[in-house]
Amino acid sequence: MQPAALSVFLVDDEPLARLRLRSLLEACVDPRAEVVAEASSATQAQHWLRDHSCDLILLDVQMPGADGLQLADSLQQQMAQPPAIVFVTAHAGHALQAFELEAMDYLTKPVRRERLQAALTRVAQRLAERSAMQTFQATQPGELEPEQPVIVVSDRGRLIRVPLNEVLYFKAELKYLTLRTATQSLVMDGSLSELEPRLGERFLRVHRNALVAKAAVRQLERHAPSHASPDDGLDTQLGGLDPVQAEVADGWAVRIAHVNEWLSVSRRQVAAVREALADRGS
Repeated sequence: MQPAALSVFLVDDEPLARLRLRSLLEACVDPRAEVVAEASSATQAQHWLRDHSCDLILLDVQMPGADGLQLADSLQQQMAQPPAIVFVTAHAGHALQAFELEAMDYLTKPVRRERLQAALTRVAQRLAERSAMQTFQATQPGELEPEQPVIVVSDRGRLIRVPLNEVLYFKAELKYLTLRTATQSLVMDGSLSELEPRLGERFLRVHRNALVAKAAVRQLERHAPSHASPDDGLDTQLGGLDPVQAEVADGWAVRIAHVNEWLSVSRRQVAAVREALADRGS
């Protein structure tokens, strides 16, 4: 039996761009894709999504009114399980922000069929893994009692059960999530916005790209370039850091137990982290 086609929603203010994407999608065969609707603005897209659903949104960045990044952000906030998003734009400069919004891919115009096909494959794999995990959990009720919760990770076709009390943090890394325990790092598909409601109060969102187990937070500290030291694993010169290291070095960060790693904390989450540390000390 042939798998169902991915349902795709095109959101781009240029009719010719939408027409080209339609043509490219028709040429993609594995997985297949079917355009279910089109919109020329973020407002039109939101109206359609109130009453309809889809597997994937092919989304332009620069549009009149709210742009594609704003639309993606609003969907993450409003929907428990938003559609997968692949940005399709003429501007490469928004890629980092796009992946912070948990986009599945970022394609630059003119789009090549091979790149679009690869993006569709990733979306289909995400949907298949999500379905497999839901089926697995539904068939193992006796082993998934509230007092022994687990997270199920798909790794090269295997399903690995990781006790949630062993997880130190989840971190979004471009197209994937990293699940970190004291002894291993596992790469998994999914998004933090999907995970967060399932994890409950034992995890804290410290940054847009990180969910940390409250029990794993050992220290909150302000890192500035002059404050960094070799012991922190941070270069004293920001010029030698990658963007993630630089963000930690020039802002707030938490130290994670067992692995002695630092994760950046957004300014608006500093108070919540302090409260979590205070609660553990009381």
